[in-house]
Amino acid sequence: MKRKSILLPLALLVLALLAASVGVWQRNGAYGFNVLKRRGGTYWIKMGTDDAGLPLPMREALKDIVPEVSAGQFYWREFEPGYEVAEMPVMSAGGEVDRILLNRIDPKRFRFVARSAPAGDKGLDEWEQALPAAVLIVNGSYFGLKGEPDTPFVSEGTQLGSRQYKARAGAFVAREDGRAAVHDLRHADWQSAFAGARNAMVSYPLLLGEDGETHVNLKSRWLANRTFVAQDRSGRILVGTTKEAFFSLDRLASFLKDAPLDLAMALNLDGGPIACQSVRLKGFQRKFYAQWEAQVREGAPKGLEVSLLRWPFAQASWAMPLVLTVERSR
Repeated sequence: MKRKSILLPLALLVLALLAASVGVWQRNGAYGFNVLKRRGGTYWIKMGTDDAGLPLPMREALKDIVPEVSAGQFYWREFEPGYEVAEMPVMSAGGEVDRILLNRIDPKRFRFVARSAPAGDKGLDEWEQALPAAVLIVNGSYFGLKGEPDTPFVSEGTQLGSRQYKARAGAFVAREDGRAAVHDLRHADWQSAFAGARNAMVSYPLLLGEDGETHVNLKSRWLANRTFVAQDRSGRILVGTTKEAFFSLDRLASFLKDAPLDLAMALNLDGGPIACQSVRLKGFQRKFYAQWEAQVREGAPKGLEVSLLRWPFAQASWAMPLVLTVERSR
């Protein structure tokens, strides 16, 4: 009798685990299992705007009056012909509140590749191991519940993602002939932009359009590490990642418009803890793991209500199902 009383709860536990596993597989596929394995899942914790658990740049961004910021002094360093790096401080009256890790690349000397690993088994470290020749690895555009591209996406000539997608923001497109550019899709279709593309991705929002103006119409308090891809007026491609989470998207767009980068267009990629960056040049290495994202709700009884994204395995890096890489031209 005692044995039966032990076996029954065990059997129920096994059935519950099987049911949960089936549910995860149906909803998220292999990506869901690898998320659980890598970081134990994710959850949101609520806190106040001055909570010590929020990093200082986020607390600054959540003040009643958000500090005005401008670019601090920085300089470009060229470690390989056609590839420059820099770190641009984001300065307020009280000091530095963020820093943007910049790459400026001549597309005639380097090739851009969009890559997909929907199983969710590749974070920044695993991508480095899989792509020893890649000089830059950053997160790409948005992905769905199963880690697959959520927008039109071309990887080495293969079309992935939605074919019925209605894009109204922008795309990054790299072609066989060495041309690479950001495309403004507000008055054009992505199918035309993708014509002849070897690698491409649709993303949103368009931070700076071909008219030189910002195109983030919704003002928000959503804060996160950010990654963007941009094109300057000389045709060079810039890829940047913020070290902190000071910027909402509308404020990032305004900052980039005024920053001394001579940008013609800029496109936001996915953000949050996935916004990681690896640079491996001759004589220069950079490796950055992002970790911040917060939803902010206005109108709560005590003012702003902050929900900070967290995960059980504190030291785990996030999987990157979609990445944009830069490789030396063959």
